Amino acid sequence: MREFMSISKALADENRVRMLMALRDGELCVCQITGLFGYVPSTVSKHLSILLQARLVESRKEGRWIYYQLPDKKARAMVRQALRWVQKSVSDSPQILEDHRQLKKILKLDPVELCRRQCH
Repeated sequence: MREFMSISKALADENRVRMLMALRDGELCVCQITGLFGYVPSTVSKHLSILLQARLVESRKEGRWIYYQLPDKKARAMVRQALRWVQKSVSDSPQILEDHRQLKKILKLDPVELCRRQCH
């Protein structure tokens, strides 16, 4: 029951669902996610920590940067089912399609420069 409630809480916020959808094509650093959403890093980190707690994302640290990705195929069944449901339900949403277009632009930017701009 605890796992279900954690996943439900994580999916109850539009921004977190949008973050999951942004990660469907691969790993992103926090700076890239922050650039996509235009929020302050602390807001993005809070959302990502809720997703991480629900095991809907995984993270790794490399130097100063933290990268997030969707869990691999070894994830628990409930997590895999929730992610499939989200992707099927909102993949053609206008907001998700716009996020995807914006993310393509962000991915062309140098992550180091992107992070530098957000920190100053």
